[in-house]
Amino acid sequence: MAAVTYELIKESKESNARLGKLHTPHGVIDTPVFMPVGTQATVKAMSPQELEEIGAGIILSNTYHLYLRPGHELVAKAGGLHQFMNWSGAILTDSGGFQVFSLGDLRKIREEGVEFRSHIDGSKHLFTPEKVMEIEMALGADIAMAFDECVSYPMDYEYTKLAMERTTRWAERCLQAHHRADQALFGIVQGGMYNDLRAISAKDLVSLGFPGYGIGGLSVGEPKDLSYQILEATVPLLPKDKPRYLMGVGTPDYLIEGVIRGVDMFDCVMPTRIARNGTVFTSEGRLTIRNAAYKEDFTPLDPNCNCTSCRNYTRAYIRHLFNAGEILGLRLTTYHNLYFLINLMKQIRAAIAADSLLEFRREFYRRYEGKAND
Repeated sequence: MAAVTYELIKESKESNARLGKLHTPHGVIDTPVFMPVGTQATVKAMSPQELEEIGAGIILSNTYHLYLRPGHELVAKAGGLHQFMNWSGAILTDSGGFQVFSLGDLRKIREEGVEFRSHIDGSKHLFTPEKVMEIEMALGADIAMAFDECVSYPMDYEYTKLAMERTTRWAERCLQAHHRADQALFGIVQGGMYNDLRAISAKDLVSLGFPGYGIGGLSVGEPKDLSYQILEATVPLLPKDKPRYLMGVGTPDYLIEGVIRGVDMFDCVMPTRIARNGTVFTSEGRLTIRNAAYKEDFTPLDPNCNCTSCRNYTRAYIRHLFNAGEILGLRLTTYHNLYFLINLMKQIRAAIAADSLLEFRREFYRRYEGKAND
């Protein structure tokens, strides 16, 4: 039996949205789902207990970062990521392909793999599909992502085609090297902003029989309308009985639009990153708590939110914490942002169940975009 399986519960009557259940060795996750990112075996500013409180059933960690520090051998000695970080839910590990791509001049791509220098100490390393599988199997997440090449935006057709074809060859090598029975390996569809390349990539990867598929190479600087168009062309090419994961996307509008187009899984570092800088999502738009307007504002971050931060603390107090450099401030905003997105996904699932997702989208945008604070 496969380590991870997808159960389709309901297809929307008004869009490509769907309800499902992702069955993993560490629990069943209702989809569509947003997955908080714990790059270095921790979701910044959050404890595992707090993640459980807000309803996070699955989180991410990153192969590249954990390979460099503390090292996958150490994590394996600790009993794997779940033991190491005391997390009882499911975990997905990214392959590090995007992080290596982000290194720019510090990396060289060739058919064997990617040679790069560590951003920590400048030491030289080589990531091959086989090496990445060794690392991900040692980390022991429920879901491991295949090693891929992500191209920047804009990128010419010829190079995008070469990168897409290399991603497919690397995916085959990942499959050959991966042998951990209690871990699922997902392939990643690439092809940049070219529909024909996306179609080729999807066809080739589906033929390899992965238990799930990531859609990579989006949200890399392209206009949102182009992202949505690529999704509309790509998602229908993926199997209905397997999960579809849009990688690196996590704003409320992207989540809603992605679900409408048939995506099941999302992740992004942005919600926690902006929280640490004092910006939060609210039902009436983004709010930057550092702003002077909130100096004497004794209302919650979001009056319509029921998270611990909103139930117990005011905008004025949290603004004070940021201005005073107190750690509690960024912990409260991080908690709120993750709660907001996980609760948004819960509302989205309820709307799909009621066949009212398009109406939910209209009402959400009316409030969120009509009264934005930034």
